[in-house]
Amino acid sequence: MKKLVLAAALTAAASTAFAGNLSEPVVEAPVIVEETQSSSSGILLPLILLVLVGAAVAANN
Repeated sequence: MKKLVLAAALTAAASTAFAGNLSEPVVEAPVIVEETQSSSSGILLPLILLVLVGAAVAANN
């Protein structure tokens, strides 16, 4: 009886281990990141804002 229960448990464990089919996996296209031509392009807007704030402070004094 113990061998029958053990065989049933092993059969159930082996059948759930294979939970897929034989179809091809779906491969997504790679993400291409383009580099910018200049590294200063991200700092241009903060510099402009800094100059505007400085001009506003200087105009109030």
